[in-house]
Amino acid sequence: MLNVKLARPDVFHPRIVLAACPALPESDGGDDGLVEALGARGLHAHWLSWDDPATADADVVILRATWDYIDRLDEFLAWTRRMRHVLNGPDVVAWSADKHYLLDLARRGVPVVPTRIFEADEALDVPAGEVVVKPAIGMGSVGAQRFTDAGAAAAHAATLQARGGAVVVQPYDPRIEAGETALVFLGGKQSHAFTKAAILPAEGAPEFDESGTYAAETLTPADPDFELWDVGHGALAAAADVLGIEVTDLLYARVDVIGGRDDPRVLEVELVEPSLGWRQLDAETRAARQRDFAVSVEAALERLGLGPLSHRRP
Repeated sequence: MLNVKLARPDVFHPRIVLAACPALPESDGGDDGLVEALGARGLHAHWLSWDDPATADADVVILRATWDYIDRLDEFLAWTRRMRHVLNGPDVVAWSADKHYLLDLARRGVPVVPTRIFEADEALDVPAGEVVVKPAIGMGSVGAQRFTDAGAAAAHAATLQARGGAVVVQPYDPRIEAGETALVFLGGKQSHAFTKAAILPAEGAPEFDESGTYAAETLTPADPDFELWDVGHGALAAAADVLGIEVTDLLYARVDVIGGRDDPRVLEVELVEPSLGWRQLDAETRAARQRDFAVSVEAALERLGLGPLSHRRP
């Protein structure tokens, strides 16, 4: 009797790393559920600090909690280019890590918070009135402070410049007291939103978490008007235009907006490792949105040639 063995394609299982940092190698718990959501789609992922040598074995690294990168930026950017694949990609990361991108967005008609950037060797011109001063390369509100005294603002800016970096100066918009609206996009598509309470105190630096990597935040669910979502979509379209990519190439994005429907302004576009606000969702919605995240990872793997049948033998 002829023994027939049915041929089946080899199914490829890409090695996926969710990248964190040495202080919090499995993040702060804000991404709890992602490993399980990916696993439910047949995608196997685990956490590693981005500087762990084992990340070199990954087929794909997903940046999620690399919160020390601003202190090791050159090393971090070089690392992103050594990895086989990083999401979001190295060019996206390099652009989003430097707040000069706000000028790119403004030139493309995106309504951003009025922004001036002074290079490390450039003379400062701090405007009158209450202002926010922060490093052009920074995250988690590290180095950010608000001032009513122009002299104190200039002194802080000069201190940041002396460290070799450019400085962002923006007028303080009192509407931020109502919080920032964080618009979350997955695979370029509108997902969910949450509100971030104002962080910067009137005097001094904000309070940081015990790891010292980011300012403590108070987050609540949000259901923004469509005008805010329109601004978010416009910001991502402009970013994709600058970078020469499709909006759908962005695995995740968060656009932080201040103000209401009459005059929303983009404060930041976070494409490196933003909090995605999973904790602000009820259990059912969180499960659905994390499934969307996993589906977006699947789509990214297909684009990268890492789909389940990509390594099938002839």
